[in-house]
Amino acid sequence: MLSTTSDDNHYLAPTVVESVKILVVGSFGVGKTTLIGSVSEIEPLRTEESITQASEGIDELDATPEKSTTTVAMDFGRLTLTDEIALYLFGTPGQRRFWDLWAGLAEGAAGALVLVDTRRLQDSFEVLDQLETRTSLPFVVAINQFPGAPNYEPDQIRTALDLDDETPIVVCNAKNRNACARALAALVRHALKTR
Repeated sequence: MLSTTSDDNHYLAPTVVESVKILVVGSFGVGKTTLIGSVSEIEPLRTEESITQASEGIDELDATPEKSTTTVAMDFGRLTLTDEIALYLFGTPGQRRFWDLWAGLAEGAAGALVLVDTRRLQDSFEVLDQLETRTSLPFVVAINQFPGAPNYEPDQIRTALDLDDETPIVVCNAKNRNACARALAALVRHALKTR
């Protein structure tokens, strides 16, 4: 499934005939930047800034106390999924104050991978609402497995997030390249079905 590229060659393979734009969304601190960094075959573009005292009381850090930076515009990476298909990954900021950027980032996208953290499922409601009201993108929910986070069956997640039966749910670890690639492949399959 995952095409291999040489670390020395960051150019797109000449066999690639289709480029697919993918949005990676989720609440603050759910692992979007980590996922894109893990799976990208090129050095990812990151627009991260240090978290300052100005965000105290606005950005909830209880679940991610080690987090010291945050995305303020977007993350960007590329994954050659097969010899013929390259995914261009656009990660959105998780904080509500940056959500106006979503419309531009979503333009031309084939679908969205929605990362969720089972320690903070309630934070996903606004993200899903934002995605459903501002875009018409098909999406897959990816449960990012954080150490010590509660494990739930996909049907429990579906019920908790009030997802349609047709919405795929996958489990991934944003730090694992192969797990991320499988989640993105599930999104591409789902997007092709909903065309």
